[in-house]
Amino acid sequence: MVVWLRARYVPLLVRVERHPRVVITAVAVLTVGGLAMLPFFGGGFVPQLKEGHFVVHMTAVPGTSLAESLRMGGTLSKLLLALPEVRAVGQRVGRADAADDIMGTHSSEIEVDLKPLGGAASRRVEAKIRDVLHGFPGANFAVNTFLSERVEETLSGYGAPVAVNIFGSDLDVLDAKAAAVAAVLAKVPGAADVLVQSPPGSPQLVVRLRRAELARWGLDPVTALDAVRTAYQGQVVGQVYDAGQIFAAAVILDPALRADPGSVGALPLRNAEGTFVPLGRVADVFETTGRYSVLHEGARRVQAVTCSVVGRNVASFVADAKRRLAAAVPLPAGVYLDFAGSAAEQARSTRDLLVHSALAGVGILILLSMVMGSARNFLLVLANLPFALVGGILVVLASGGDLSLGSLVGFVTVFGITLRNSIMLISHYEHLVGVEGEIWGPAAALRGAEERLAPILMTALVTGLGLLPLALGSGAPGREIEGPMALVILGGLVTSTALNLLVLPTLALRFGRFTGPDNRTAVPGT
Repeated sequence: MVVWLRARYVPLLVRVERHPRVVITAVAVLTVGGLAMLPFFGGGFVPQLKEGHFVVHMTAVPGTSLAESLRMGGTLSKLLLALPEVRAVGQRVGRADAADDIMGTHSSEIEVDLKPLGGAASRRVEAKIRDVLHGFPGANFAVNTFLSERVEETLSGYGAPVAVNIFGSDLDVLDAKAAAVAAVLAKVPGAADVLVQSPPGSPQLVVRLRRAELARWGLDPVTALDAVRTAYQGQVVGQVYDAGQIFAAAVILDPALRADPGSVGALPLRNAEGTFVPLGRVADVFETTGRYSVLHEGARRVQAVTCSVVGRNVASFVADAKRRLAAAVPLPAGVYLDFAGSAAEQARSTRDLLVHSALAGVGILILLSMVMGSARNFLLVLANLPFALVGGILVVLASGGDLSLGSLVGFVTVFGITLRNSIMLISHYEHLVGVEGEIWGPAAALRGAEERLAPILMTALVTGLGLLPLALGSGAPGREIEGPMALVILGGLVTSTALNLLVLPTLALRFGRFTGPDNRTAVPGT
């Protein structure tokens, strides 16, 4: 096999070396074109995970009863079960008594379990689920996968890839600005599941005491409010002993009366003289709306708007949203916006990865310059890096144009492999001239490239064959991070190996400087 490859490689390399200017120009154009496409790539911190399972968050009007939420969830579950790809649907409403979250009975999580599907089929099912939700009235919805939601909650505190936090001190202003932000986000292309996390509108019953009437009937505010609390919340008044066990005894109004807002005004209050006075005679009792939760972050009041992104990358969506919000939502003094979520985390992670890679790269370059001795040969080793970059860029472009964290790791990996192959070729040229006394020229360049053909190809083939299963199954569940990494490495290996074997010898012949055993330096291009 190696003999067959050498028989075809050497004539091809000879033809390439005859036209160095054409080859160098073509490679330069290809490299510049690939680098020019980098700013147009987007991406997300973590790609969408294909788990075969979706979590649908259903949020009705605050104050919706448990029975009504269950009724709505049952109707929606039947619609989702009608999809042929859905295996099972389950609903969870509100929160447990000892839970640490703030979900009320108006909030539900509907878990949708899918039959075994591939990556593309899973995306189609998600689109079908969104179509069902779009036609379901009376609630807002958000769709996510379990692991993606846990990652997003870790990053921003919310189960969505994009979160806009509105900070300020006036709750009414925060509510108004949150509604304006939600309206703008809903119009950004790719926006889905736009939700205000703590919307106002929770129904409340207000008891406002009239002090003059209280004094007239011989009542005080504390007595009146204690009676309301005892009637509707309950008050422990003693203990009951039964078979060695102690049970608390509480006084509370009948459940049927507590469920009737109209009966609050009829609650009897007893004054010191033993006279019973209806609550409605000494207080104004009326219905209103309020907040069932007030969000805080870092000891600051905050209102949050979250959304998902469909059909485009998160980074470009956030950039578009920032421009639109800056133009359409004026903010008063003391109120400001802050974006959180996977886009912000991706920017930080990318920055950290680039900084650490740059520091490691500087150390590697210093060591290489010390070993190579010649600045020209040192630059020849580095010349192969853009070749690897071009291959990775072409693969990213062909796979959708999204740069994820896995893709960046793939670029770092392929750069290391490419440097190894370049060092292998240039160091062999130095060995031929410096140790074996070969005169540097076309014959030495051909000999060195031919002798290093097998090692360079073996490095690329072993790496490529090992990554090929990951690359071929990059769309399968569980390979959302490793798949893009494998594709970038394979793309970079293809271009860097080809250019290493064909272009680098031409560049070395024209620009290389190699010292013979008599310490005489060969003239480039001779």
